[in-house]
Amino acid sequence: MSVAAVPTPKPKLSERDTAPGKALRFLLRTPVNLILILLGVFWLIPTLGLLLTSILPAQAFTVKGWWQIFSEPSLATWNNYSQVLHNHAITHSLVITAEIAIANTLIVIVVGALAGYAFAWLEFPGRDWIFICVIALLVVPLQMALIPMFSFYNKVGLYDTVASIVLFHAAFGLPFAIFLLRNFFVGIPKDIMESARIDGASELVIFVRLILPLGLPAIASLAIFQFLWTWNDLIVALTFGQNVQPITVAIFSNLRQFGANIDLIAPASFISLLVPLCVFFAFQRYFVQGLLAGSVK
Repeated sequence: MSVAAVPTPKPKLSERDTAPGKALRFLLRTPVNLILILLGVFWLIPTLGLLLTSILPAQAFTVKGWWQIFSEPSLATWNNYSQVLHNHAITHSLVITAEIAIANTLIVIVVGALAGYAFAWLEFPGRDWIFICVIALLVVPLQMALIPMFSFYNKVGLYDTVASIVLFHAAFGLPFAIFLLRNFFVGIPKDIMESARIDGASELVIFVRLILPLGLPAIASLAIFQFLWTWNDLIVALTFGQNVQPITVAIFSNLRQFGANIDLIAPASFISLLVPLCVFFAFQRYFVQGLLAGSVK
């Protein structure tokens, strides 16, 4: 005896899945999307203007401005970039900037990760009070320490060295690094580390093989923030460097001394902008994860 198959009822479409619902959502989102697109265009205009200025001869830029390239594309030339790449002062300043940014970022990541793990999962006397002091350091303005550290560097012979700028940036980046990583590490399930301890793993093994891989989003986000802050710095480099000049100081010096050499300043500025821009677009997904680190458990 055969049993007739009972037809499965089709799921009822909600109002959001119907054609009128989709059309209504599209109409409601259109003004917001247009505003966001407009804001994005306004934000990109200075960058586009700098790029077009960097490929224009200096004489052409001073006469009409960078927008004339749309009516006369033949004016565009890459000779400005060739001159910049053969300018020893600019290329040397780019190398110094990379050394400062990479070195202090590594210091902040290593020390911040170790301290964040200690504050999150290790018990020691005064842990909470020390962490409160670390949080309090977040409100200390960077400018407050420039003159005292300038005098200290003069006494110990660190003034006008790459190490002086690296250590200063690392010192002011560590409070935020410890705060960010501690909040992320404390959200890691405790059972994972307890299981590792039962298996005989030491704290160092737990940190290297468990904490670092699980905390990679927060660590990568911190690295991006610290790299961008250091790469774009001007005031610290001006204070602690005379012969040691990052790219921002080199551009500032050329602008102050030769105000008309836009054919050198514009391409150097765009190269200086291009590096952090590439870093941002390559790792932008970590920004949101880093901002939300520790906020949800």
